[in-house]
Amino acid sequence: MFIDRAKIIVKAGNGGDGRVSFYRDKFTQKGGPDGGDGGRGGDIILVASEDVNTLVDFKFQKHFRAGNGEAGGKNHCTGADGEDVIIKVPCGCVVKDPETNKVIADMFEVGQKFTLLKGGNGGKGNQNYATAKRQTPNFAQKGILTKEKEVVFELKTIADVGLVGFPNVGKSTLLSAISDAKPKIANYHFTTLAPNLGVVKYYDESCVVADIPGLIEGASDGAGLGHEFLRHIERTRMLIHIVDISGSEGRDPWNDFELINNELKSYSPKLIERPQIVALNKCDILGDNREPIENFIAKVKYPCVEISAFTHKGIDELLKVVFNTLKTLPKIEPEPIEEFDFDKNDELSYTITRDDDGSFVVEGSLIDNIVRGINLNDYESFSYFNKRIKEEGIEDALYKKGAKIGDTIHLGGVEFELQ
Repeated sequence: MFIDRAKIIVKAGNGGDGRVSFYRDKFTQKGGPDGGDGGRGGDIILVASEDVNTLVDFKFQKHFRAGNGEAGGKNHCTGADGEDVIIKVPCGCVVKDPETNKVIADMFEVGQKFTLLKGGNGGKGNQNYATAKRQTPNFAQKGILTKEKEVVFELKTIADVGLVGFPNVGKSTLLSAISDAKPKIANYHFTTLAPNLGVVKYYDESCVVADIPGLIEGASDGAGLGHEFLRHIERTRMLIHIVDISGSEGRDPWNDFELINNELKSYSPKLIERPQIVALNKCDILGDNREPIENFIAKVKYPCVEISAFTHKGIDELLKVVFNTLKTLPKIEPEPIEEFDFDKNDELSYTITRDDDGSFVVEGSLIDNIVRGINLNDYESFSYFNKRIKEEGIEDALYKKGAKIGDTIHLGGVEFELQ
């Protein structure tokens, strides 16, 4: 089974909580705080592997969760970090954010690694909150909780040359004739259900050729198999457009040629600008009748080569044109990555809004960061909370928003009156 698109759900590990602990033994009754920090949560890491060539595994496993960090221990011991989760993907796998369709990563080369999600930081133990005035802090910080994220994997074949054309025009036969690939070949439409790759050698040179499943009219809108596989042509440096010049399927060769190019253009205007070589296949069926060949060549603007993939006629000439063209073209490059906030933990932002009942609601990552280190039942901890609210300018911001003494404030799940 070949699957080239999958949506999965990933979650990095939560950070472990900091520990509240005080050093005690029979000789030391009033030891200081020794609560350790929590461990860091595990990461979600992608690795491009040559052992994987399809996304079929993600049809059966869609959830990936890294290990959580352990809580801090006594005697200043830091909790163990959570275990990372490593996900193997095929080379050419493009990772996208389903909400914005922006590219997060392009797993282009074998062995390439990418940290998709970072684990949450562990919370600080109470040893970090001791000061000259606060010598026995009875509170610690909780670890950062991470959120589940959806990502989309799209597999785009990495090949120098793409073979395109209608079903049953001889693409698979040509690939088997020019490379060591052994694609399935049969005399019916849609024999090829997945892109086949073959390495083609020409004297001291070589290139990778991809046999793309047959396209039909409406492929760019989802007709047939074409819509699923047009993305595999995007990586190629050039195209070999195979036409059944004999018309053995009862179709007009020129009409076939124009329809396929229209589908390429509809899917992406860049594809129609890609260099093309037209392989006029099944010339052996025409015998001495050259009229269809000459009529076609007179109308086309691309280089044409007369071939028979079955008898290997014209194959050497075709390869010569292909490799001469490739010398003039740039190498395949990974997709550009646009920086955006897919896994950005902004710990400084917050917003202030007003509810219908007149109370003020303060929320955001800064608030979450402050509240996760608060024990409301502890006087020193609550004093520290009030200190952070003032230091971060949140109290002044409330006054600017119109808050007055006695107003109710909702802040990170904590409700209190402004005093």
